[in-house]
Amino acid sequence: MHHRNAIWEDLPEIVAIYNSTIPGRMVTADTEPVTVASKMEWFRKHDPEIRPIWMIYNEEHELVGWASFSDFYGRPAYSGTSEISIYLDEKFRGQGWGKRILKLAIEKSVQFHLHTLLGFIFGNNIPSIQLFLSEGFEVWGRLPSVALLDDNYIDLIIVGLKIGTSPILTT
Repeated sequence: MHHRNAIWEDLPEIVAIYNSTIPGRMVTADTEPVTVASKMEWFRKHDPEIRPIWMIYNEEHELVGWASFSDFYGRPAYSGTSEISIYLDEKFRGQGWGKRILKLAIEKSVQFHLHTLLGFIFGNNIPSIQLFLSEGFEVWGRLPSVALLDDNYIDLIIVGLKIGTSPILTT
């Protein structure tokens, strides 16, 4: 496996993989496909030095998927916290790629000055919940029935992992 920072030319592939998850109703709260144009601002907010989007490839140089580190809540006091998202191409799902990517994200996250990683996972997405828990994340919260997809209310599970030490606060 290898990865690199995403560039503008990757955005159509990022969007295609993202859109492929919408029909399953387990990964995203979007209910209709998104466009490249609609994701441009999101892409622009990802600084490769502190909040990268990674393109992930297998040994045969096939695109497996992508992962992103996103700001949490957008305020300075949360700068050491990031949401991690992993999206896999359909043909690579269920083969252990999510675990490999999550391990890499945990390992590399300290270089982005992070002390906390978060995941926001639908309650019906048992494989993703199990994946994050297997890598040391803990359930930090449950927002009951906050998403409505196809007349079904779905919980949002918040998982978290402390990956570094927080600075000592002095007064």
